[in-house]
Amino acid sequence: MAELRLAGRPASPGFAEGAVVRLVEQKSTRVSSGDPQREADDLKQAIKNALSSISDLADRAEGEAAEMLGFQVAMLEDDALAEAAFESIAQGVAADHAWREALDAEIETYRAADDEYFRARSADLEDIRDTVLDHLSGSHVAFSVPPGAIIAARDLAPSRFLSVDWSKGGAILLSEGSPTSHVAMLARARRVPMIVGLGEIPECASSIIIVDGALGQAVVSPRDDTRAEFLSRQTADEEMAIKAAAHEHQPAATKDGMAISVMINIAGVEDLARLDPKICDGIGLVRTEFLFGEGPHLPNEETQYRAYRRMLEWAEMRPVTIRTLDAGGDKPIAGLTIDGESNPFLGVRGVRLSLQRLDVFRIQIRALLRAAPHGYLKVMVPMITVPSELDAVRALFGEEYEALKANGLNVKMPLLGMMVEVPAAALAISEFNADFFSIGSNDLTQYTTAAGRDIGAVASLADVRHSAVLKLIEIVAKHGQTSGLDVSLCGDAGGDADVIPLLLKVGIRSVSAAPSLVGRAKLAISNFSFDKAGGA
Repeated sequence: MAELRLAGRPASPGFAEGAVVRLVEQKSTRVSSGDPQREADDLKQAIKNALSSISDLADRAEGEAAEMLGFQVAMLEDDALAEAAFESIAQGVAADHAWREALDAEIETYRAADDEYFRARSADLEDIRDTVLDHLSGSHVAFSVPPGAIIAARDLAPSRFLSVDWSKGGAILLSEGSPTSHVAMLARARRVPMIVGLGEIPECASSIIIVDGALGQAVVSPRDDTRAEFLSRQTADEEMAIKAAAHEHQPAATKDGMAISVMINIAGVEDLARLDPKICDGIGLVRTEFLFGEGPHLPNEETQYRAYRRMLEWAEMRPVTIRTLDAGGDKPIAGLTIDGESNPFLGVRGVRLSLQRLDVFRIQIRALLRAAPHGYLKVMVPMITVPSELDAVRALFGEEYEALKANGLNVKMPLLGMMVEVPAAALAISEFNADFFSIGSNDLTQYTTAAGRDIGAVASLADVRHSAVLKLIEIVAKHGQTSGLDVSLCGDAGGDADVIPLLLKVGIRSVSAAPSLVGRAKLAISNFSFDKAGGA
């Protein structure tokens, strides 16, 4: 098989190499007995068996995994969970259909909850539902994975993940999935490389795959030179990880003594769990679209307010930069984004969509205004192309601020900045009435190089180190210096140790990276000297 490159979204960093084990979802072939008593007895036995298998996993688990499985055990032990299913069975509904309908209704209730804890638990209920259905249909079998194997699947339940021995390596490749899912959280905790959103994963059972979780790239049947490059990066990564750990809690500064701000990128409050705010100078990017994408319903004002407030309180008066909804492109949201656009990356996304859907945007604005008094909030608007877009957003914030204040609510007007990810905006940066600028290196690179960031075949072209991309970054950085306005960079380049020296050289003094890359970013900064680089 010829070398094949796959590109998805990073969910857990790390390197792996191995053979593929494809997890195929089994369709139930169960035939109803037609006897309500027999159906009820079968469901009771399936619940008992599921409880036993999950309890066995819980007994061996620790930390987050133990808490997660403990919740599943408690739910299965609660007779109330299956009441609706047994009522349906008594009316002649087959056990599997009754159980699925009852659990689906419960899952929807959890997904629609205002409380973030309960929304997150919907994934556990899905796991419970499917585990019981497996036992009910007789398709439940031990999930046997050879040591070091690469699991390929549509999605992966937490209980399936926890049944695998990851001590010998391995990785996860999902055609769907989410970086904010429970299984992604578990993968990061156990340092299991994981990539999601790969789309259709080709049949490659007999092939070797190499996985770079940080880049979100996997290569099937790699050539010798590709594998050699991979092994070189893996070795360098292992050596850097040891050195980076010593810098994580230290202030970032160059060899010349210039202080550099290092902040973190997050998708939601759950990313902050067990994370010490002292490792960073604040939150440089909150991707609010993942809050919108957690369930079938768009989050209401109260749900958003609580999430934003918790982030601000966590930061302890460090700046928290929350990006308004950046839906569209590779982040579709059912019922909100436009289906069938010929080129969604160049279509109605980011601020363009927000200004079309003012009913949704005003809710987010109100939540942000209410959260602002609880910390140091900065709000940035994505996909700004012309000054009138930012002016329109500023006017909306003013309208909602006055309305909330008139109703006696405690509100505060945050700093309002913009993402610089469209080349036109970078070239005309002095025309924008922004309080600060944040460079989105991922989109700025793909739009400058005309190379889609979701297309593996042109991945080599979408390089932030391209002189044209660096020139645009330099233009924005210099405008920040002359105008006295803050400029930061919050794309993947902010955590790339090889790219950070180039960013510093063109004038960037603030970067934002994934929490797991903070130490590496600080290490790269500490090794940089303006004297040797010839910049200032």
